[in-house]
Amino acid sequence: MASQSVRERTIAENSLVILLQGLHGEVTTVELRDESSARGRVLNVDAFMNVRLEDVLYRDRRGRVSELADLFINGRNVRYVHIPDHMDITDTIQTQLDKIHHVRNFAERGGRKEFAKKKKETKE
Repeated sequence: MASQSVRERTIAENSLVILLQGLHGEVTTVELRDESSARGRVLNVDAFMNVRLEDVLYRDRRGRVSELADLFINGRNVRYVHIPDHMDITDTIQTQLDKIHHVRNFAERGGRKEFAKKKKETKE
């Protein structure tokens, strides 16, 4: 989460992609627009809904199954992401928002200022 850019954190904070980011480490199924699906452990979801899975069981649109060590799915190709039944959606979203706010408020504790405004130099 901390390695994301300011733009990515802002997008995530204002959309439901933050819920998908909370699936990190969980096994889930991602259904794709071409009628295929991938089931695996979520390694990463960025603000643009690009998903990276490991230990993947990939089923193409014809029903053929392949095992893959790693799979990257472009966000434009995602149709559905299954949220595991044991996950509390509200708690997951709140936890992810807390992580974003922790990074954002790091500047108040002497860290890098995320929204630092550049001072204009005046000529005299």
